[in-house]
Amino acid sequence: MKKFKIVTLGCRTNQYESQAYADQLRGLGYRAAQEGEAADVCIVNTCTVTEGADRSSRHEIRHLLKSHPGAKVAVTGCMAESAPEIIRELGGGIQVVPNARKEELVADLLPEEEQLPEFNIQAFDAHTRAFVKVQDGCNSFCTYCIIPYVRGRSRSRQIEEVVKEVEGLVVNGYKEVVITGINVGDFDGGGRLVDLVRSVDRVKGLQRLRISSIDPDEVDDDLADAVLNGRVTCPSMHIVLQSGSNVILKRMNRKYTRQIFLETVEKMVARQPDFTVTTDIIVGFPGETESDFADTVDVVRKVQFAKIHMFPYSPRKRTRAALYTNKVLPETIRTRKQELLRLAEQTAFGLRERFVGRTMSVLLEQSEKEGFLSGHTENFLPVFVPKGFYRPNDLITCKLIENTPEGLIGHVE
Repeated sequence: MKKFKIVTLGCRTNQYESQAYADQLRGLGYRAAQEGEAADVCIVNTCTVTEGADRSSRHEIRHLLKSHPGAKVAVTGCMAESAPEIIRELGGGIQVVPNARKEELVADLLPEEEQLPEFNIQAFDAHTRAFVKVQDGCNSFCTYCIIPYVRGRSRSRQIEEVVKEVEGLVVNGYKEVVITGINVGDFDGGGRLVDLVRSVDRVKGLQRLRISSIDPDEVDDDLADAVLNGRVTCPSMHIVLQSGSNVILKRMNRKYTRQIFLETVEKMVARQPDFTVTTDIIVGFPGETESDFADTVDVVRKVQFAKIHMFPYSPRKRTRAALYTNKVLPETIRTRKQELLRLAEQTAFGLRERFVGRTMSVLLEQSEKEGFLSGHTENFLPVFVPKGFYRPNDLITCKLIENTPEGLIGHVE
């Protein structure tokens, strides 16, 4: 049996696409290569959102070329779009597949195969929640972001197509689905995002539904109602902040203010006190003063995020911000990032403290903590429970008996 190896960097959209490749290859009779086995086909789905992502992408390509000599190698994703010549220089025979042809990658790599399975997913390897891509591309052109240039303009799948895919995932045992895309707020596949959420929420057998990254100005009253009053929608959202400073948000070309962000969160929490928020923050954007940074710190204190994804600003070619002259010193960026990370840990701990003593449902996952399985509550609080008789993908009810720096400890009564 022929074997494949897929390496994925970056966003959940990339993770979805890589899973679709894996399912297509399995449909052609391939299996995933185990540790130490040479693969016949290798795919690297790259990211270019930061300089660190570029470095990681190059490292993974070199490693695959060395570990799987003789394999057919395809490289796709955003670095393949932004720097194809650099990728080709890493080794002879690399097939660079632009984002516009992502769905045809397997056909391009294996032209001898006549009957290819569809480009969608039936499972989500090594995950208990399945990310379902519903939209691609972006029309926003934030000044720091290269994504509109490498992913193209916004385009959406049809609601019926997404619902059918979710139904298949539920049949295959998945309890939780995350609607994802490059900018899901732009969804317009036969309806708005709220229509998609309500349609997926009706899928029989689905037990949890989440929406991935969304901007605060896109959480209108209709979408808030769909999330807070849905059948299986979870009371938690990833609402993007990036900065707590209106000055920096304007320089970033974001379409909202700190006030809109805070009002959006307050609206959701007022209607559902258990509602939690995760977010993204960029530290050290050009021109960020101590006062601007203090505004971000203030928002973090006010909101008590369940989790923050922190990124030091990284200039990207072709973006407006790369031309800004008032760069923040690297040591200042490092200091601010560490301060914000410490505060994020403290405020997340304080948020979890409110739930000690509560009984909540937890979807179990794998865990690196010896003797425990990790999982998340409906409102995305991390929980650890003793392994016992449980397995990943079990949906259990437990009492949250203790708070730790890593997460809550759950006891099944």
